[in-house]
Amino acid sequence: MKNTDCMAALTDKVIGAAIEVHRILGPGYLESVYEEALVHELQLRNIPLERQKVININYKDKAVGEGRIDLLVDQCLIIELKAVNELADIHVAQVLSYLKTTGLQLGLLINFNTKYLRDGIKRVIKSK
Repeated sequence: MKNTDCMAALTDKVIGAAIEVHRILGPGYLESVYEEALVHELQLRNIPLERQKVININYKDKAVGEGRIDLLVDQCLIIELKAVNELADIHVAQVLSYLKTTGLQLGLLINFNTKYLRDGIKRVIKSK
């Protein structure tokens, strides 16, 4: 796992990119539009990412399904994007499940359907 300082810097960069997307587009679009715009913004900033990363979900050593992470940034930060009226507990549970499955520690849940993006960003940390 990357060190805490590196993770904090990466998180700040991703949040900055998301704020730029929200500043230009504002609320009201579909999640797919924000994903496309955020991917473009992160690429402009030379931040490595994988889009729609498929992860296998196992139960007692048997593959039982797949999950799809919106963005996996620099192999260490999960980004789950939403465009909803408000974030719900199920959205946090989704990110926690992805963290558990991947063994990663940190995710960002970003809801672009807010007047101010700072109100739509939630850090999700997997406890040990």
